[in-house]
Amino acid sequence: MRCVTGGGEPWLAVAALWLTLGWPGHVAAQQALAAGIAQNSEVAPAAASTTRVPFAPAHRTIIATPSAANAWGGQRTGSEATLSDRVVSYTIDATLDAATHAVSGTEHMTWRNRSSRPVRHVYFHLYLNAFANNGSTFFTERRVLTAHGRSRGTAALKKGQWGGIALRRVQQGGVALKWHFVHPDGGPRTDHTVVSVDLDRPVAAGATLALDIDFLSQLPRVVERTGWWGDFNLVAQWFPKIGVLELPGERGANQVRWNVHAFHFNSEFYADFGLYDVRLTVPSDYTVGAVGQLQGTPLQHDGTTTYHFVQGDVHDFAWVAAQGYKTLVGSWHGAGSPQVTVRVIYPPEYAASAAPTLKSTTDALSYFSQTLGAYPYRTVTAVIPPYNASEAGGMEYPTFFTSQGYKKIVPGTIDQYLSDFVNIHEFGHGYFYGIVASNEFEEPMLDEGLNEFWDDRMMQQRHENLILASPWMKRFGLTPSISGFLMERIGAHLERPADPLAQNSWDRLSSSSYGTVYTRTATAMHDLAKRMGSGVMARAMRLYYQRWRFRHPSVADLRVALIDGSGDAKDVNQVFDQYVYGTRSIDDRVADIDTREVLPQLGVVSRDGKSVEVDRAELDQRIAHQRRAWRQGHPDAAPGSAGPFPWHSTVTVRRDGAPVPELLRVRFADGSREDVPWNDERRWARFDFIKPSKVVSAELDPRQSVYLDANKLNDSLTTRSNGAASRRWTADVAAALQTFYALLVTL
Repeated sequence: MRCVTGGGEPWLAVAALWLTLGWPGHVAAQQALAAGIAQNSEVAPAAASTTRVPFAPAHRTIIATPSAANAWGGQRTGSEATLSDRVVSYTIDATLDAATHAVSGTEHMTWRNRSSRPVRHVYFHLYLNAFANNGSTFFTERRVLTAHGRSRGTAALKKGQWGGIALRRVQQGGVALKWHFVHPDGGPRTDHTVVSVDLDRPVAAGATLALDIDFLSQLPRVVERTGWWGDFNLVAQWFPKIGVLELPGERGANQVRWNVHAFHFNSEFYADFGLYDVRLTVPSDYTVGAVGQLQGTPLQHDGTTTYHFVQGDVHDFAWVAAQGYKTLVGSWHGAGSPQVTVRVIYPPEYAASAAPTLKSTTDALSYFSQTLGAYPYRTVTAVIPPYNASEAGGMEYPTFFTSQGYKKIVPGTIDQYLSDFVNIHEFGHGYFYGIVASNEFEEPMLDEGLNEFWDDRMMQQRHENLILASPWMKRFGLTPSISGFLMERIGAHLERPADPLAQNSWDRLSSSSYGTVYTRTATAMHDLAKRMGSGVMARAMRLYYQRWRFRHPSVADLRVALIDGSGDAKDVNQVFDQYVYGTRSIDDRVADIDTREVLPQLGVVSRDGKSVEVDRAELDQRIAHQRRAWRQGHPDAAPGSAGPFPWHSTVTVRRDGAPVPELLRVRFADGSREDVPWNDERRWARFDFIKPSKVVSAELDPRQSVYLDANKLNDSLTTRSNGAASRRWTADVAAALQTFYALLVTL
């Protein structure tokens, strides 16, 4: 069925579609369908079009203008009554039907109109409708983007596995309201992830709107981020959620506008801060975890248990309900933070992951609190999804995240590193997505990218590298490793970046290009930190956090904070212009080393104040005489040491990409070295050295500070061969073979 202007009830269309596709909760849907709430049918929006607040741009989303100082109410000082400016509040009562993985709910929402104009229409995200059919924006984009690069979330849904949200009732002051689906980004008409609600009475400037909403949410089988598998239910993006009304001076807006994008394949989320008061009713034998603090003792009735969670100053709510799961509880406390209860909810098959997850989470609490700012909430809940539901892992919500499980974690192996990194990364989102509430739709680098960078710094401080060893390799002493930042560099597509880092999440060449939001941002920030100094970068990032906590910054606001915090406008602007707003690449190389002895001159020369002509025979004789005399005077001279004549060496460097400050390290035959800075716009440069001995090697970036350089193999050049590397690899291979043969002998 399709939804047309002036046509039938949208939720009826969705419910009928679910019936066609075999939704497991068909009985509830059939009852809702039979109810036929005709007064909620769509109306044509054209009559009121002149009064509608416009949408944020669908494609011109890169923001270069900093936000106004008073954006989002101005910087939070900590003296306010609440941590955030609470624009919304949700009171939700929800019941899980464990057999059908359906959630029925009632929602009382209040929303404050921050603008200076009345609002006659409000917009809600119905995220779960991305999984209602393959005509959604999510599935339409998935077909294109995954064809040009790998991506997570490629599961194919079968009959009985689709999901979605059906609006049963929307009321304002007891008056039933009408709604219709809209497409703010111009996507397929079959996408139903954004709905416009026509209000009975406008919301005046500064006034508060109250709506009562009944809804029915069907979880899909896990595809990505949310859903069910077996008796596991990750309930996320599950309730009607109002969009964000942005004001002039906020995130590049020059007029009041609704920022309420469709649910794109690579996009995540963006919402106002508020208060969540949620009651969850589930079967009594299910384990429950959620955003926020549990209030009082859960209430049991007729085989079900109702849990009451409350959390203020967050912008989303997710929860898990799973049968047969266990909980490991710990606590943490740091300066300026409340006592934090840390919970790990895990399936029995991944019991080995529980304690490592608890430890890496508490370690992350310490690191992020010390480097950015005190953790302000009283809970952190980590959920380990079951086997076959890994796409529900690696997802973040305020005070709540999902990780990944291992049946066995051997210290010093790749499994330990990946477990630690995923936990730290997902917890870190609690800062970059949670507290610094960036727009993940439009500016994913502010969340995924900056978080990845800060996670790598934490792993570096822990001296924890990516160990490319399995348990059996470690048993035989084979433990190759690579640093996190080097791993980011390898996956950063540095040669020909397709999209600027500041680009939104959906206007991307491919899912692989979207992946560089993580890797290329971390690499660019690594290089910027090397330029300005690690301590200076830490100070600048802390300023960014303090300035924009409980607000919504843009990429342009990050740029200003980094400049203000470091005082290094030149380097910050260069990195932003070239990589954040541009798609430049770097490839500096040592092209040539030329050496020659500085011999006496042939031809007319000055000697004792007179001009004389020196011919070849005389010159050769003089040179031979000086060489014999030098050897007689230096019988023990080592090879490469100074001789009778100085050497003139010329090192040529080439630049095939964007300019970047480089250090050229030149080594001479006598063992000495000289460092020369190359920090200009030239496409090539020659550096001359007149020394007692000749240049034998030259290397750009000897300190390995420029990870953005696409090809590090051409950064150095030598005038003589060196077999050390090949001998080392040969020895390693020989050792591995000897170990293997020794193992065979014992069998």
